[in-house]
Amino acid sequence: MQGACKGMSGGSCPARWRMIRVAEDDLRGAEIALLLQEHLDSMFANSPPESVHALDLDQLRRPEITFWSAWAGDALAGCAALKQLDPRHGEIKSMRTRQAYLRCGIGAKLLETILQTARDRGYERLSLETGSGPAFEAAHGFYKRHKFEECGPFAAYVDDPFSRFFTRRLIR
Repeated sequence: MQGACKGMSGGSCPARWRMIRVAEDDLRGAEIALLLQEHLDSMFANSPPESVHALDLDQLRRPEITFWSAWAGDALAGCAALKQLDPRHGEIKSMRTRQAYLRCGIGAKLLETILQTARDRGYERLSLETGSGPAFEAAHGFYKRHKFEECGPFAAYVDDPFSRFFTRRLIR
């Protein structure tokens, strides 16, 4: 988890941030509601409304979705969700790191949790949809570094110039 945190002036992530705690979340806390609203606002600011596939609080509470929050000490640092598409295929949803915690390993820790859960459930594949354009380039690089490959639309998605799709086969 070494690296420069965008929110820190001149250095590495504070030592207390290196112990990230990821916990399943019931989506009832005010902090998580604010982070998810920030996520939705960002998606709508960077994509046309018909191309935004981010889920709101009620949609994230569906039984086929498991949601986690990441904590650096007592501060909310990020979140992510895993949606079961079918018994062999899962989808990453609502992956978000708070601005102050970028490049501190929050996304990697959340993804590690999602990958382990997907393997435990017997998924053979994990996929995601994200936006296109400059605002999403960091996300594209992140997923590529974690062995995701670009693919076509999956599940109910359709080809859209404002969406990019990634998938990763899970080795058992």
